Amino acid sequence: MTELVDPEDPAAGLAAVVALRRLADRLEDSQVERAMRAGWSWSEVAEVLGVTRQAVHKKHARRLVAAGVALRRR
Repeated sequence: MTELVDPEDPAAGLAAVVALRRLADRLEDSQVERAMRAGWSWSEVAEVLGVTRQAVHKKHARRLVAAGVALRRR
């Protein structure tokens, strides 16, 4: 069972924020990889994430290449 964070405890609340950020990062990584393996372009991924193509490329390209994902140029 998941424990709820005590809303009166800033340390617990901040720890929850950190955990959520880590979870969101892992989810983004896996979904970007899935999209790129499916043939999406950097621009398509960026549009859905609401960021620039350059931002997505900078954040994910090295990891995707290391994972053996064939990347499109544009």
